[in-house]
Amino acid sequence: MAAGMLRAVWSYRGFISGSVKREFQSRYRNSMLGAAWTVLSPLAMILVYTLIFSQVMKARLPGTDSQFAYSIYLCAGVLTWGLFSEITSRAQNVFLEHANLIKKLNFPRICLPVIVVVNALANFAIIFSLFLGFLLITGSFPGLALLALVPVLLIQVAFSIGLGTMLGVLNVFFRDVGQMFSILLQFWFWMTPVVYVASILPPRLQALLYLNPMTPLIAAYQDILVRSAMPQWETLWFPGVLAAVLCWFSLQLFRKRVGEIVDEL
Repeated sequence: MAAGMLRAVWSYRGFISGSVKREFQSRYRNSMLGAAWTVLSPLAMILVYTLIFSQVMKARLPGTDSQFAYSIYLCAGVLTWGLFSEITSRAQNVFLEHANLIKKLNFPRICLPVIVVVNALANFAIIFSLFLGFLLITGSFPGLALLALVPVLLIQVAFSIGLGTMLGVLNVFFRDVGQMFSILLQFWFWMTPVVYVASILPPRLQALLYLNPMTPLIAAYQDILVRSAMPQWETLWFPGVLAAVLCWFSLQLFRKRVGEIVDEL
């Protein structure tokens, strides 16, 4: 089944690339700043959190002595959380947003979540490239440790699209799913050590944080980008296994319900 879907996606690669290009162009059409908005939105968020938390966190970021340590810590968390949030939020609505396309055209519906991932990765690549430039300018570039980002990013994307596709299918049949997840995502952000360090919490709460699959993923990015160190690989088995399970389950759910999706739209 998975192999068949992959072949279908590859066969429609032109449709996917064209859709990504059209969406990118339409997003910034009639905008004076264009793609700069991809950078400005998370940058504003980072600046606000830096102003609010930098004085509190300055003495509580262990293992670093750089004056830019907290800003890098914050960027590592906010940018990668933004990727997770964009994929899951858009995937949960992808079938509803493209209802007219689904009804009018005959194409593999699995292409739609793929388009979501490619769009999100394109936006992420733009802003993350600028972040890497900042690391070079400030002398904080992590060196070879940066290669460890590849497996961490793969786990995160698999987890995000597995969860997002599952929610996307369920949202077609139960419209409350999307609303509930949007609220959950806001709580989820503050339950993940993105703007604070887990070590400032009591030990009991720290243990609870690691029931959150995004905690070890965000921590892995922060280890690489802040401390120029390899992530603690043993902590990534949980999000890795969960990502595999979610991808498998979402494909099974999609395969069983894809014929009914058109009727429900």
